[in-house]
Amino acid sequence: MDRPAALVPLRYVAIGGRGPEDVVADARGRVLTGVEDGRILRVDGLTGEAPARVEVLAETGGRPLGLELLPDDALLVCDADLGLLRVDLREGIVRILADSVAGERLRFCSNVVALADGSVCFTVSSRVHPLEHWIGDIVEHTGTGRLLRLAPGSEAPEVLLEGLQFANGLALAADESFLVVAETGARRLTRYWLTGPKAGHGEPFAENLPGMPDNIWRGSPDGPIWVSLASPRVPPLDLLHRTPPAVRGAAARIAVHAPYRPAGTIGVLAVDDQGDVVHHLTHRRSGFRMVTSVCEAAGHLVLGSLWERGIAVCERPAPK
Repeated sequence: MDRPAALVPLRYVAIGGRGPEDVVADARGRVLTGVEDGRILRVDGLTGEAPARVEVLAETGGRPLGLELLPDDALLVCDADLGLLRVDLREGIVRILADSVAGERLRFCSNVVALADGSVCFTVSSRVHPLEHWIGDIVEHTGTGRLLRLAPGSEAPEVLLEGLQFANGLALAADESFLVVAETGARRLTRYWLTGPKAGHGEPFAENLPGMPDNIWRGSPDGPIWVSLASPRVPPLDLLHRTPPAVRGAAARIAVHAPYRPAGTIGVLAVDDQGDVVHHLTHRRSGFRMVTSVCEAAGHLVLGSLWERGIAVCERPAPK
């Protein structure tokens, strides 16, 4: 991997809510995000001199995480409390698409993409730890993350892939031949083939990343896949993951009650459809911490965070 370039911050935008965990951009350069109290917000005017405008589009009643814009002015939402949702952005009406799989309540839905055939694929980060104890799963290394698919008109998701280490961000290949899944706990991206001779199988796509990947985003088929890095690599954690399950479990029970402050080094990656890194951007001693999402909007990079009460606007690198 090439030496990282600078991630240049330009502006911080307060949004009146904590934890804009995922950020996605619409065709007009506006950014949508969900916050801790269940609201879905739209932020406009990110790059102008005037204050940005924040509009409440809906309230899920839960904890929205990953988002996916649909062409009919609707939004797919992975809600950590309620499951997979569809939100009508004109009326603010929230509908639950799925809240269980094989009789098990959906816990900790994380990110979602819509396919051209009308099906929806989404991730579940953990079957053991809820969102508020996310660090417990990272420490315990449970490997209970899943990739699920909801067929058009169905209310029963099917399991495509399981045994993932904190399954998180999700993006499509340019030709929709495969999905890319971020495994936060393993510092890797995994490819799940949708078509071709390997259909139905998963394999490594990009491994040994310089940090823990969280949400991933692709604005257009000809653009790169942007990967947020929620934390830089933590070597002691790598060592802990090699210990017996009982040791990791005990460490997790301590971790969920210990004070936590994110690292001051933040970063994002961009990868192509071969899994090669196109951009690696970092910023040290950052005042904006725990970058859990990144998207392109209005010619800039926009960062979201589970930790912060706003979003960050950064300089977008020149295309390679």
